[in-house]
Amino acid sequence: MTTLEEDLEDAAAAPQQVGVVHPGLRRARAWLSRAVEPGTVDLWRFVADVGPVEAVRRLRAGSAPPGIRSLVGARAEGDATLADLRRAERCGARLLVPEDDEWPAYRLHALTVAVAEEPVHRRDQTDRTRALVPPLALWVRGAARLDELAERSVAVVGARASSAYGEHVAGELGHQLGERGWTVVSGGAFGIDGAAHRGALAAGAPTVAVLSCGVDRPYPAGNGALFHRIAEDGLLVSEWPPGCAPLRHRFLVRNRLIAGLTRGTVVVEAAARSGAQATAHRAQKLGRPVMVVPGPVTSALSVGCHELLRDEKVGAVLVTTAAQVVEAVGRIGEDLAPPLERPDSPRDGLSDVAVRVLDACPVRMGVSPERLARSAGCDVLDVLRVLPALELAGLVEWTGRGWRLAPPPKPPGAAP
Repeated sequence: MTTLEEDLEDAAAAPQQVGVVHPGLRRARAWLSRAVEPGTVDLWRFVADVGPVEAVRRLRAGSAPPGIRSLVGARAEGDATLADLRRAERCGARLLVPEDDEWPAYRLHALTVAVAEEPVHRRDQTDRTRALVPPLALWVRGAARLDELAERSVAVVGARASSAYGEHVAGELGHQLGERGWTVVSGGAFGIDGAAHRGALAAGAPTVAVLSCGVDRPYPAGNGALFHRIAEDGLLVSEWPPGCAPLRHRFLVRNRLIAGLTRGTVVVEAAARSGAQATAHRAQKLGRPVMVVPGPVTSALSVGCHELLRDEKVGAVLVTTAAQVVEAVGRIGEDLAPPLERPDSPRDGLSDVAVRVLDACPVRMGVSPERLARSAGCDVLDVLRVLPALELAGLVEWTGRGWRLAPPPKPPGAAP
């Protein structure tokens, strides 16, 4: 068994080969995933400048800049890379790195652009829980390819303490998006997240859960069976190695991944302050569409949704169906939502005179054409011209003494 330093030295000396990831490089990124918390601007820039292998060598040797060493702290002395990789293998997971062909580089490029705009001085940078920083590596559990699932994906997020209305809508959206060949991405939590995942699975479609803990550690535990199903056909994704706990700040950090991996974010239910709102704001900053499902104005669970719709900076779009979601994130001119179907009415297509005559007809007693002409404000000849057509349409009837409105048809099965 080789040490971490030996693998790093071997990786530094080995020539780079396209499509081949040296084990030492993968081990370096595995070490970084445990040594530093994701979302750290300076650490990501350091790794991008010197490379992951050299970054780990300097951090381990204590030769990295003091500001970078302080981001790792006491973790620099430890090495659990082999244990992490074995633990991942036992649960059917793997470590995905940017050097892999499967890495969703195109989808995550917006994060690279965003982090380039961060100030140089740490005191001026965005807080780590809100910073748009690309991941250094991703622990992925499941047989599917992340780049393929992310290519046509939509985030569906919302409240954990959701209502029956919200869970119904999220489940329908997940199912309809899955039927259309789109991947639903969410956080695997109770409430809206779980409903969206289950809707996609019910359609026989893969779904992706981005976790705030290790992919071998189901959280919440009540969704353990759901995570097992997701891993069978979709993916469980995390920036943290196997075994890591779902600490509170990690939920905020992972929201940028949900927004970054997808083409757009749908918020189904969100309170005034919620993680779903945070994900929507991350999507907006990345230039991705933000879509919102409206709720009752009296519901506290929809306050955040309505605030997003009112915020002109976010530019959120109101959606109610999966077709409208696909129209917002799909290809221009190809993924258009069909026009809203309106029920046909016998009044459709009637002329102005016919409408006025129809409105002039009484409900009970029949009246003469002359009386209809006075009520409708037209000539008697106009009344006589439109009455036959109205009768054929089943709108009026002759009583023997005059014309009146025809009674509405009885529903099927009604008593005569």
